[in-house]
Amino acid sequence: MGLLIEIIKFIVYSLIIVLISKLILVKLLRKIAEILDLSPKAVGNVAGVATSMPELLTVFFSSIQGLYGTSIYNIISSNVINFVQYIWSIVINKNGKALENRALKIEIGLVIASIIIPIIMTIAKIEANISIVPIFILLFILFYFIKGNAYKIYKINAMSKEESTKIEEEKKWVKHKQKLAVISAIQLIGVGGILFIIGNMLGNTLDSLSNAFNIPQAVIGIILGFVTSIPELITFIEAQKHHSKNTNDIQGVVEATSNLFASNMLNLFIIESIGIITYVIVQALI
Repeated sequence: MGLLIEIIKFIVYSLIIVLISKLILVKLLRKIAEILDLSPKAVGNVAGVATSMPELLTVFFSSIQGLYGTSIYNIISSNVINFVQYIWSIVINKNGKALENRALKIEIGLVIASIIIPIIMTIAKIEANISIVPIFILLFILFYFIKGNAYKIYKINAMSKEESTKIEEEKKWVKHKQKLAVISAIQLIGVGGILFIIGNMLGNTLDSLSNAFNIPQAVIGIILGFVTSIPELITFIEAQKHHSKNTNDIQGVVEATSNLFASNMLNLFIIESIGIITYVIVQALI
């Protein structure tokens, strides 16, 4: 009976995090991005940050409970699932031709690297070590540097004439937009607080499942990966639908690809670093 209750808690808390991220957090960040007149690439980056919040919460709180194995399997499964979902969204939206662009090919290659790296770490049985963190940070900067230069060398015209005209008109409403941005930022802080509370409750449940009921951390991590990747799937599809009526069809693919790239880079290099640091600190205090 106790196991069933903990499993139900696990499902409920995970779904709450996903639903809040999808229905509120992603929309808020997208709204802020549009208020600031960001390009499709920038909007994708913002969406990538938003959709990585569930991973951040689950990795952070599982590391507090000393479940580092859960976090690494969460990241591996999340990054793999993100990539599969991205390819599927490209196929169902019939945007495969857009991937012929060399900049997008390089970006996808870096995404594949973000999948291979944690798999190698797992196979090599590399334990949580603070020395890995600076390496991850340097790789994060390097990958973004490569991506940025790829976009400069192989220029992508990701803005239609209609959007350019719209942006010029919207600039007349700067003061109104500033107010909207402030309101959205306040809402964002509130949502972050709610997610933190739910994440803490999820962490306690993970601790019970792993320690009290001896469920392997790998199993918990993989399941978390599936759950926390749902927001990415939604944003991949919505990004392409959002731009489907534009004369420049590549915009949706650019946004979805940037979303995938940002999400996977954050998952592996930043969120996993946070997990390692948290785990090392907690273990030192025990």
